[in-house]
Amino acid sequence: MKKEGRRDLFNYIFGILKNKNCHVYRINGLDDHIHIAIALHPSVSLSSLIKDLKIACGMMIKSKKIYEGFEGWQDGYAAFTHGYSSLDTLVNYIKNQEEHHKKVSFLEEYIRLLKENNIPFDPKYFI
Repeated sequence: MKKEGRRDLFNYIFGILKNKNCHVYRINGLDDHIHIAIALHPSVSLSSLIKDLKIACGMMIKSKKIYEGFEGWQDGYAAFTHGYSSLDTLVNYIKNQEEHHKKVSFLEEYIRLLKENNIPFDPKYFI
């Protein structure tokens, strides 16, 4: 994703989330993934929200050509809950994605999170 296109994409995501009555704390990401910290409105299911985001953002990415090699989103997604007391830490983590992933790859971190939370996974899906 072109770095300059990220702001447009994140603003677009913000608008979708606001329309779904979600409170947005932070959005950030890199070429291969996006992190979003929100308070999910009780009337919205996570799976339908992710589906709507992927459909709308996928069309936006293609129409504005902000990521030339974009062929579509992966089939799945990961979602983790955090307590309000850890919100500042989470927001700072998301804010500093670019620096953070210079030290730890997305895949390394993702596998660590899955293991820490005892979530079973099959490494064959990480190819």
